[in-house]
Amino acid sequence: MTGDGTRCVHGGHGAGVLGEALHPGPVLSSAFHLGGPGDPTPTDFYGRADNPTWRVLEAAIGDLDGGECVVFASGMAAIAAVLRLAGRDGALVLPSDGYYLARALAHDELGPFGVEVREVPTAGEWPAKVLDGAALVLLETPSNPGLDVADIAAAAAAAHAAGALLAVDNTTATPLGQQPLALGADFAVASDTKALAGHGDVVLGHVSVRDGALAARLREARSRGGAVPGPMEAWLAHRGLGTLDLRLARQAANAAAVAAAVAEHPMVSDVRWPGLPHDPAHAVAARQMRRWNGVLRFTLPDEHAVGQFLAASRLVTSATSFGGLRSSADRRQRWGDDVAPGLVRFSAGCEDEHDLVADVRAALAAITG
Repeated sequence: MTGDGTRCVHGGHGAGVLGEALHPGPVLSSAFHLGGPGDPTPTDFYGRADNPTWRVLEAAIGDLDGGECVVFASGMAAIAAVLRLAGRDGALVLPSDGYYLARALAHDELGPFGVEVREVPTAGEWPAKVLDGAALVLLETPSNPGLDVADIAAAAAAAHAAGALLAVDNTTATPLGQQPLALGADFAVASDTKALAGHGDVVLGHVSVRDGALAARLREARSRGGAVPGPMEAWLAHRGLGTLDLRLARQAANAAAVAAAVAEHPMVSDVRWPGLPHDPAHAVAARQMRRWNGVLRFTLPDEHAVGQFLAASRLVTSATSFGGLRSSADRRQRWGDDVAPGLVRFSAGCEDEHDLVADVRAALAAITG
C-alpha cells in the first residue's frame, strides 16, 4: 500500500507530458470553448459547473478519504449541502457539543421548513428512539472544541439499522488520521480551511462519498446553490495538501508535548487530547484513528487568565481557526459554545517542540490568578 506521504505529494498529479508544467497553475476561467450544433457538451463549459483545478484536488482528497470527493467553497458549505440533501427525507440528528454553526444552520434555516432537528452528545448513550424517522446522523469526532470521540462503526450500524445515513465531520482528525468511509460512514465532511490546506490562506471544504449517486447529487447541489470554490483556492489547497503528512506528524508530536506540559500546571484543568493514554476517549480513538491530531483543549481559571496567557506567549497566536503552521489558541465561550469561560482550544503548529513547550510554560507562569 502506498504510504501517506507519497499519496499527499503525488495525489492528483498524473504521469506528466513532455514539456508540460511540472506544477500546473489554476485554471482561471469562468467560461470554456463550446463547439457548434451537434457537438457534445464538454465537461468544462461554465465555471460554476466544474473546473479542472477542482478535479485535480478532488482526485487527491478522494484517494486519501477512500471515496469520491466533491469540493465546496467552505466547510460550512459542505456541511450545509449534506444537511439540506438529507433533511428533505426525515429528521436530522446532530451533536449537541459540536461546531455551533452546524446546529444554527439546522435549527434556524431548515427547522422553519419543517425539518426536525434532534441533538445528542458526542460521547455517551443516545436517547431512546432518537433515530426513529431520522434521515441523517452527523458526528463530529474528535469533537470541536471538546475533543470527545464517537465510535463511528457503532454509529454507522445504528444509523443504517434505522434507515438513516451517517455523516462524519473529519476536520479535526484529517483524512490521514481517520477514514470514516472505511468505518461505515456515508459521508466524510471536512473544513479544508484547517489542517488539510494548512497554511491559513484558504477557505474551502469537501464531502467524500462511496456512492456515485450521492456524489452526483452533491455536485448538482453545489452548482445550483453556487457554493463553488475559486480555482485559486483549490490550487492553494492542493499545494498545501502535499505537506499534510509532514505537518500532521509535527503537530501531533507538539500536541502531545503541550498536553503533558499544561497538565502539570496547577492553574490548568480538564486537559483533553485523544492521544493521551488516560484520556476518556483514548480507547475508542485508538481503535479507529490511524494517527493522532494536533488539536487539544484545556481550561484556565477564567477569561482573565486566558488573556494573560495569550499576552505572555511569544509563539501562540490568538485565532479562531486551527490546523495551521503556527500554534494558536481560541477561548471558545466567546463564540457561544456552552463551555467554561476559561476553556481554550489549542492548535499545535509546526514550531520546534522544545521552543513551543518552553513558551507555553512561560506563558502559564505569567498568570497571576
